Amino acid sequence: MQKIAVYCGSNFGESKNYFDATQELGRLLAEQNLGLVYGGGKVGLMGTIADAVLAHGGHVTGVIPTFLRELEKAHDGLSELIETPDMTVRKQEMIVRADAYIAMPGGVGTFEELFEVLSMGQLRLQQKPIGLLDVDGFYQPLLALIEQAITSGFMPESNRTLMVVDSNPQTLLDKMRAYEPVYTQKWHQPQWMQD
Repeated sequence: MQKIAVYCGSNFGESKNYFDATQELGRLLAEQNLGLVYGGGKVGLMGTIADAVLAHGGHVTGVIPTFLRELEKAHDGLSELIETPDMTVRKQEMIVRADAYIAMPGGVGTFEELFEVLSMGQLRLQQKPIGLLDVDGFYQPLLALIEQAITSGFMPESNRTLMVVDSNPQTLLDKMRAYEPVYTQKWHQPQWMQD
C-alpha cells in the first residue's frame, strides 16, 4: 500500500470521537508514508483527514467535481487537487489512484463509495484491501445487514472477507496490510430449487 483512499463525511458527526479518529488516522498515514486520496473538500471529516495528513508532512491528493468545488469548499492547501466533470469520474479517479480504501463514518456519499469498491471486489475487478474504521460501532448496523444478506442467500459467506473491520486506526492498517482476497462462487441455487 502506498496510497489510501479515505471515504468519510463532509459533516463532523455528533460524536467528537469521529473527529479524533480521523485525526489519528491522518497522523498515521503521514508517519507511515501512506499518501491520502480523498474527495478534495475542506469541510467535515473530509477536511479533517486532509489537514491531519498535511500537518504531519504527508502527501494529499484531492479529487473534486467542478460543481462541488464551492459547495464542499475545495481545499486549497493540498499537495495535488484534481477537478473532475462529475461524481462518476471523481469516484473512478479515486479508485484508480488508490492501493487500498478505508470507509470512516459518513453519509450516503460515503456508503456509495464503499459499496462500489466492495462490488468491484466481489466481481474480482479489484483485489485491493478495503477497511471499515468502525468508530463507536458506527458500522455495526451495516455489518448486520451484510450478515442478513448472507443468511438470506443473496451473498456468499466469503463476502465477509471482502473488507476488514476495526475501531482502532493502527490495527485497521495492520489488518489491511495482511489482507488476502478469498473468492468463492458468487451464484448458487437455493435449497428449495434443488428439492
